Amino acid sequence: MDIATLLPLAIRTSILLTVLGLGLNARWQDALYVFRNPPLLARSVLSMNILMPLLAAALVVAFDLPDAVEIALVAIALSPVPPILPNKELKAGGHASYAIGLLVAIAVLAIVIVPVGVSAFSGAFHRSGTIAPLAVAKIMLTSILAPLAVGIALRQWLPALAKKAAGPILMVGTVLLIVSVLPLLYASWPNVRGLIGNGTVLILAAMAAIGLAIGHLLGGPASNDRTVLALSTASRHPAVALSIAVSGGAASKQELAAILLYLVMAGLVSLPYVLWRKRQASQAVAALRTPQRSLE
Repeated sequence: MDIATLLPLAIRTSILLTVLGLGLNARWQDALYVFRNPPLLARSVLSMNILMPLLAAALVVAFDLPDAVEIALVAIALSPVPPILPNKELKAGGHASYAIGLLVAIAVLAIVIVPVGVSAFSGAFHRSGTIAPLAVAKIMLTSILAPLAVGIALRQWLPALAKKAAGPILMVGTVLLIVSVLPLLYASWPNVRGLIGNGTVLILAAMAAIGLAIGHLLGGPASNDRTVLALSTASRHPAVALSIAVSGGAASKQELAAILLYLVMAGLVSLPYVLWRKRQASQAVAALRTPQRSLE
């Protein structure tokens, strides 16, 4: 088995372990949380599945971008939440039930939203491209829904074991993801470097920053909900994005490079936001723990 076979296998395994670890800390109520809150579901869909695709379309129309970057922007905007994102959202002080519930809700809705979105963009920009709902469902089931359900079930049936195993499994998944993604980034660097210097980096960074702002504003009155929706709007599922990119034919190395570059830029752009939200969450917890002084 060569490195070209091992890397995708390692990445899929790391994602599976990460989502399984999330499930070991979750409940069925968390998985259904967004479906049980229609206003929150509506704001989430508006932020992620309507405004972000419109933003991608506006960037494609406004700027003379390489074809690979245009395809990547649309593919990213149509993709659901990446399976490793809730762990980051929870560390930033996000609402746990919303993070898990949004992951599930958008994964389920993606089975319909992604094919419809691809068809709409293909018609609007005169490109050939279709993606079958079954193809999206397969990715959602294997990378999100199945491992999350297994984790939740184990927590329900074996709560003590689930509590002990969740942390180590999340750690192994995170380390394996880093170890397996770095060689992929290194191999793609020549193509990524070709996108630097023509304004592409700034456009990708702007899209991520605007996504953060849109999600934060539409997150609602609860601060921890805003954190979840902001990060979810700016970050998307790379496997689905790549599937959308290849829907019109074989994906070029430039399209893969553009998707990877966006993921890197989204991570960098969101870092100050994550640090800010962590500080806000810590201050809120400290304020709750500080005893109120009695009036003299």
